[in-house]
Amino acid sequence: MTNRTIQIGKNHIGPGHPLALIAGPCVIESRDHTLRMADAIARICKQVEMPFAFKASFDKANRSSINSYRGPGIEKGLAILSEVKNELNLPVVSDIHLPEQAAPAAAVLDCLQIPAFLCRQTDILLAAGETGRAVNVKKGQFMAPEQMKQVIDKIDATGNRQIALTDRGTFFGYGRLVNDMPGLAMMREWAPVIFDATHSCQFPGGGGTETTGQRQFGPLLARSAVAAGCDALFLEVHDDPPNALSDASTVLPIESLADILTTCKRVAEAVAE
Repeated sequence: MTNRTIQIGKNHIGPGHPLALIAGPCVIESRDHTLRMADAIARICKQVEMPFAFKASFDKANRSSINSYRGPGIEKGLAILSEVKNELNLPVVSDIHLPEQAAPAAAVLDCLQIPAFLCRQTDILLAAGETGRAVNVKKGQFMAPEQMKQVIDKIDATGNRQIALTDRGTFFGYGRLVNDMPGLAMMREWAPVIFDATHSCQFPGGGGTETTGQRQFGPLLARSAVAAGCDALFLEVHDDPPNALSDASTVLPIESLADILTTCKRVAEAVAE
């Protein structure tokens, strides 16, 4: 197991630190909705005593359809996330999709997230690493856990060791994503590991022009990953899941969040005993 940790705002993630949460709606839908969701999730995390960083995408450049909502874009999106950071005193996380987005995003974000389909792209990994910010790389659905060591090596080459890996399932199943729990332990040899329980419930392209899924299995997968030793959870959460502008079939209803986190904390404590 690695001795590395990453710091997102005031929160430390990795061995020796408590289970943490990265959460929010999939995409920035509006300024008011984003601030409202960030505040609501923060209150729940304070109640259950879990470190929290807010995540929402300013641009979903990998949507299934050209007609799908992508978000407000980098300029407006970062301005909204800056409000979340400064008004609510929360660390913020978002995706970048191009190397040239790394520097402006790092001026606001506490952690740059690399989408799964881009995890092998050297230029974006180097650009993210060179900012000095924490970098969370989602494991590609086409990558074996042991192949992610080369991703770590690329970012390490910039001198930045603030790296985490996130598992969000593999395509090698039967029409849906399948999770490799031993793979979490493999990746923890090199970096803290975050488990994305909501994207792991997806049926990629299952709706033809959109991705479908089964959100009811998110809590089960979260508990399983915590039992397997993940360092943090990544959950997409919404106050009106059926009408979410992205990942409507897998985002979790916010009213279920406190119970999910409470149970996962108990699992983490039991595993640590």
